[in-house]
Amino acid sequence: MTKLDVNLINPISLAHQSIVVTTSSRLHMGFFDLNGGLGRRFGSIGVSLKAPVTALKITHAPTLTAEGKGAERALKIVKQLTDALNIIPSFHIQLDEVIPEHSGLGSGTQLSLAIGMAMNVFYGCNLSVNEIAVITNRGTRSGIGLGTFATGGLIVDGGRASNSPVPPVIATAKFPEDWPILLIFDKGHTGIHGNDELVAFQNLPPFPESSAALLCRQILMQALPAITEHDLRAFGNAIQVLQSVTGDYFAPAQGGGRYTSELVGSVLDQLQANGVHCFGQSSWGPTGFAVFASQSEAETLLKQLNDTFDHEENLEFLLTHANNQASQILLS
Repeated sequence: MTKLDVNLINPISLAHQSIVVTTSSRLHMGFFDLNGGLGRRFGSIGVSLKAPVTALKITHAPTLTAEGKGAERALKIVKQLTDALNIIPSFHIQLDEVIPEHSGLGSGTQLSLAIGMAMNVFYGCNLSVNEIAVITNRGTRSGIGLGTFATGGLIVDGGRASNSPVPPVIATAKFPEDWPILLIFDKGHTGIHGNDELVAFQNLPPFPESSAALLCRQILMQALPAITEHDLRAFGNAIQVLQSVTGDYFAPAQGGGRYTSELVGSVLDQLQANGVHCFGQSSWGPTGFAVFASQSEAETLLKQLNDTFDHEENLEFLLTHANNQASQILLS
């Protein structure tokens, strides 16, 4: 198989070949300027993960077909793209793996970009990641998923201005891959999405300018230098400020709590009591996360969590790591 760069400039027509795209989930650790008084609103920080992933293949076929979990969603994305590009779809989509929907891990954005980039190569459309995002209505508030698709690693975006097609990525960094990351799933909940998300933002009160100033300072002067110096305590402290301020702000839309899932919140409370510095909820949740300094620490605390929450059928854990690579696009 021939590996293509995600930023392919002059794709070739491949009507009789297959394109395989694999893209990773991401943590959205929070917005740092929900005030927007300077003309840009939102701004966010997040990191690409090695698991879970979305992996799909498109192959030439007489008509458009799709199979696998998420097939219906994939067909809707194809329609957005074909309508915008005036293309008659003639391919089959095989979905081998998909990021769990509405879990706070960026499933919709990654599926849209994976399909869009596969079609981009298949038809030789010469589209950028950002152009695909605009067509599929992704990146409307956060650019984290666009950045993780393109480069992997830690991503900071600069929020939306009135003339921003998507939030620009303003900083990237390698996230230490020797820091294990625990994902905490509550199968009994889904995160806020779709129209409910729009309504939530409309009903929330104005975000204080002083809080936005505090969070911007935490990201610029604490989180980013801490990643460069591999200082998990300092990075975690900055993320905790971000999580606490934004979590409390979003609480009315999340059932009254800092976290969407009380069960995930209980797990995070136990991790905090055990000295974990970096933890929180990804996006609207319900998925929680925690970052550890070593594999041994992660495995020890995960065993404790399994013992404590053994009776909780909806609770699942996944131990993974940061992904510092761009999404893979392969020709076969």
